[in-house]
Amino acid sequence: MSKDEPAWYKKRGYLHFDAPIGAARATKLVRNTKAVSKHAFYPLLRYEVISKKLKRNADGKLKPEPKIRPISYAAHADSQIYSFYANQLAEAYERKLASLELSECVLAFRKLRKSNIEFARDAFTEISNMDRCSAVAIDISKFFDTLNHQHLKRSWCYVLGEKTLPNDHYAVYKSLTKFSFCNRDAVYKAFQVSPSNPWNGRQRICEAAEFRARARDSGLITTNEKSFGIPQGTPISALLSNIYMIDFDQQMKALAKECGGSYRRYCDDMLFIVKRGCETRVESQADSELTKLGVVINPKKTEIRHFWRYGGLLKANAPLQYLGFTFDGQRILLRSAALAKFSGRMNKTIRLVSRTLDSQLEEGQDVRLRKKKLYERYSHLGNRNFIRYGLRAADKMQSKAIRRQLKPLWGKLNKKLAKLPNG
Repeated sequence: MSKDEPAWYKKRGYLHFDAPIGAARATKLVRNTKAVSKHAFYPLLRYEVISKKLKRNADGKLKPEPKIRPISYAAHADSQIYSFYANQLAEAYERKLASLELSECVLAFRKLRKSNIEFARDAFTEISNMDRCSAVAIDISKFFDTLNHQHLKRSWCYVLGEKTLPNDHYAVYKSLTKFSFCNRDAVYKAFQVSPSNPWNGRQRICEAAEFRARARDSGLITTNEKSFGIPQGTPISALLSNIYMIDFDQQMKALAKECGGSYRRYCDDMLFIVKRGCETRVESQADSELTKLGVVINPKKTEIRHFWRYGGLLKANAPLQYLGFTFDGQRILLRSAALAKFSGRMNKTIRLVSRTLDSQLEEGQDVRLRKKKLYERYSHLGNRNFIRYGLRAADKMQSKAIRRQLKPLWGKLNKKLAKLPNG
């Protein structure tokens, strides 16, 4: 970002129905409330990412299950509008959180200069200091897909301190509730855009008149006609999910305080740390209030864990899972599923490298194994990878157990590399 660009402005490098716009033009647009009120938002482009999520089966073994995640992204001018209004709303939201004394309860999508490591560490430290307590972890199912539009509007007004949304805010709200989207691959096919090289001399997918003639009237566009659900992926969606929950956050903080403990929420992941005997009340009341909001708890992910002191040591009826870590009163560990997923990715990459090298050998090519990139991705020699994340967690949480989890991965990586040609 240059010094002349406002903090909310971000240049995006993808192809869409409109061309990218510079900071000056974007600023002129977003500061004209009448222009925003009348702005015609383009459909989002959407594609699906299929990943494998490891889940334990009835035998307790980790089994990969496909997880389909839709990725949506807005047109360039639309994204700048969303960014600007997200910036405005965030300031109002932070003031509201401070006035309601909720700043310590809402963890996600805020500039707190903390990561999941610190959030999890703080929760586990609180449990350790209470000696005897219960932890109730609750997860919402399909959070963004179930947000009620009317409740979102009321919460939006509440944060702004307005009885009704101003016209420009209403236009943004309407674009996110009555949103439309196109399948990216179908659009690329219709407009003969190469998936491997989409720009290829283009500034945009098509001109506005061509969009109206060929996209709008050809069945490529799907519109949300439901009274609930907002798209994930726009610059303002995450903030709106927090705003949506502001009344609930107030109620849950008060409930946790009555139960002698605390409440924290990371997006759709909630954790209550309360005195023993309060866990049933907390789970029931949270479920009841969430139902009023139109969102649903995922019962498979609800955890109730009891902690107590015995012989000077903190014990638990079962490890608590929170933000990628587990805590049993004695040890903080990385989730076994995360380790298995990382090992799976590493093994898959090495198999691919092995097949490539074998093919080169068969063709008589000079085979050279470039270990540097593999070490950067799958060992402590890299700067940003899962191993480095785990080592940072081990340091910040003072967890020798995490280091013991990570230590064998170095040997496994080198053992596999040694079996490759020129390894």
